[in-house]
Amino acid sequence: MRYTEDHEWLRVDGDVVVVGITEHASTQLGDVVFVELPEAETKVAKGDEIVVIESVKAASDIVAPLEGEIVEVNSDLEDNPGLVNEDPTGAAWFFKMKVDDVALVDEYMREDEYKAMVE
Repeated sequence: MRYTEDHEWLRVDGDVVVVGITEHASTQLGDVVFVELPEAETKVAKGDEIVVIESVKAASDIVAPLEGEIVEVNSDLEDNPGLVNEDPTGAAWFFKMKVDDVALVDEYMREDEYKAMVE
C-alpha cells in the first residue's frame, strides 16, 4: 500500500488502483453518515474531487490520486457509510481506477513514511 498526504491509501491490483482512506482519517472524521461516490466509467484527472464524505463532525472530499478512469465503486458504502469507520483499509474502499501508468503509485509514501507524518 501507498499513502497520500490527504490520508488516502492506494493498493495496486494489476493495472487497477484501489483507493480508500486511512484509519487515521476515519478517526479524525468521526462517525461517517453519508458517502457520495462517482459514477463508474468517469474519467478523472489527478486532484479532481470525486468522493464526498459527510460525518457528524465535518464534510470532506476525496481527490483522485492519479489520472485515469473509475472502473468500479463500492456501492456498499451508500447503504452502509459506517463501514468507513469499521474497516477503512479493507471493506470500505471507495473506488477502483484504471490508470495509464501504475508505476506512478510508487511516488506516494510507504507505510512507515505515512506513520511518521501523522505522529
